[in-house]
Amino acid sequence: MGVEPENTLRSFVAAERAGLDVVELDLHLSKDGALVVMHDADVDRTTDGTGAIADRTLEELRTLDAGLGERIPVFEEVLDAVSVPLQAEIKDVAAARTLAEVMRRRDLVDRVEVISFHDEAVVEIARLVPGVRTALVAQYYGPEVVDRAVEAGAATLCLDVNRITLEVVERARGAGLRVFAWTVNTQDHLRLVRALGLDGATTDYPEIKRTGRFTA
Repeated sequence: MGVEPENTLRSFVAAERAGLDVVELDLHLSKDGALVVMHDADVDRTTDGTGAIADRTLEELRTLDAGLGERIPVFEEVLDAVSVPLQAEIKDVAAARTLAEVMRRRDLVDRVEVISFHDEAVVEIARLVPGVRTALVAQYYGPEVVDRAVEAGAATLCLDVNRITLEVVERARGAGLRVFAWTVNTQDHLRLVRALGLDGATTDYPEIKRTGRFTA
């Protein structure tokens, strides 16, 4: 999020207060198996620490400053901090299995959509949580990404706005898929989203909500 420390409780609360439709977050597993909310696989960019998340326990991660005194949250803290729907990005099959346990225990099928760059993670979460909504995310892709999404059982494609084309959008529509774009932070990108008739977009800046429907 461009106006608060990213992937912190502070940022999620701000997004909800700004009236965004959905809050997107990223999940990694700590060394002791906690679902940690952070974009990168390591803590270097967004905290005062260094090293891989997978090499630290949750207790160790909690000692780090994620910006403005915020701590790295775990998934269930976000669930309790905001009431908006969530879009949870998972990085691998192991994270899918841990997330599935939380979703079943807390009955989150209607609230949480699960997204991933990794086809196998999308397949696994769908196997473990019947009825879950899933999306395949792609940055480097061609028209074949539509076939990948269909084969993985995803209902939505989340595509890098810098590479999106009318051909891919039309092919996705023909396959019955929704199409979102990321990351839409400029008016030029917003105009492209509208021109292509996309179902939505992800942004770092809640104020853009005034001119379109977005997740943050």
